[in-house]
Amino acid sequence: MSILVVAATKYELAPFLDEYPMAEYLITGVGAPIAMYHLSEKTNQKKYDLIIQVGVSGTYSNKFTLGEAVVVEKDCFADIAVIENKILKSAFDLGLADENEFPFNKGWLLNQSDLIQYKNKTSALTVNLLSDESAHINHLLQKYDADIESMEGAVLHYIGLKKNISFLQIRGISNQVGERDKTKWKMTEAIESSNRLLINFYKEYLSKNSQ
Repeated sequence: MSILVVAATKYELAPFLDEYPMAEYLITGVGAPIAMYHLSEKTNQKKYDLIIQVGVSGTYSNKFTLGEAVVVEKDCFADIAVIENKILKSAFDLGLADENEFPFNKGWLLNQSDLIQYKNKTSALTVNLLSDESAHINHLLQKYDADIESMEGAVLHYIGLKKNISFLQIRGISNQVGERDKTKWKMTEAIESSNRLLINFYKEYLSKNSQ
């Protein structure tokens, strides 16, 4: 059994590595293009049974409290798009891609695995431009109506689905989307809660699959 744990930065994975220093992990760097390259390279070199990604995220909604951990059920590459007449249109809307061509399902990358049987399941957007401009945020909300955003999550979903590797994306909510005053963020709490969920899941998964 081979498990790979992935994060954009080592800081986001520190509590887990304190608990499991010998676990196999990958630090991809920040942003979808860099993460896509490094995760592709890693999965080309070795066949994994499971990839778990952990990191922080911003939230668009009030469904969850800052510092809380969630599991992502569906994600998408939200800013492969244009804005025309104040409406965000995806590559699918523009006819540049088929929204139901595998691994996409109506434009989303779904994790339909039994691994995501958690209370705090949510929808996420992967973006490479973080903004405090309300117009930009509203474009994303009106188009996708998602709960959280990150900069790498859809990469995990895309590679996991394309390569038929089980995967799980865990996020700790550090801030409201658009809030750039970091004194109002709950970064430490978000990392602690996401790593706590990761550690519990990792321990449980190892126990079930080592028998």
